[in-house]
Amino acid sequence: MNLLEKLAKLFAILAGIAMVIITLLTCYSVVGRQFDKPLLGDFELVQMVMGCAVAAFLPYCQLRKGNIIVDFFTTGTSQANRDRLDRIGALTVALMMFLFAWRTLIGGLNEKATGSVSMLMQLPTYPVYYAMVPAFILTGLIALVQALKGPPATAAVPLNQEA
Repeated sequence: MNLLEKLAKLFAILAGIAMVIITLLTCYSVVGRQFDKPLLGDFELVQMVMGCAVAAFLPYCQLRKGNIIVDFFTTGTSQANRDRLDRIGALTVALMMFLFAWRTLIGGLNEKATGSVSMLMQLPTYPVYYAMVPAFILTGLIALVQALKGPPATAAVPLNQEA
């Protein structure tokens, strides 16, 4: 899990950097509009980068067990039962992420084959699809390890506490 944890953190850091860059780009475009020099198609870049960033945050979210868990019906059950249900949930997430990776790759291949480009900037759209695939695979691997090994030694830490 150590390698997966390092990769998840790297993906999250890269996603954070991408979000900062796209925020700066948006600020540049907004200020540029005041001087009749906006960045044409800035929203296309925002869409592309944010799609990749959201996907890149998923592995760290899964690693930290940051996904929403509806435990209303399980709070009264034993810890062993909750752990078993968590493992089933992790396995479901793993299968879903591998399915997302497969279908996103197929979508990217289709976008490349058809020569699909963005409307204003005429940027090819297939690299965005390809960029999301590794994040889906990594999220799936982390969830699979969680399903096979059971609950980690450290559970999710609330945002207002130190790890």
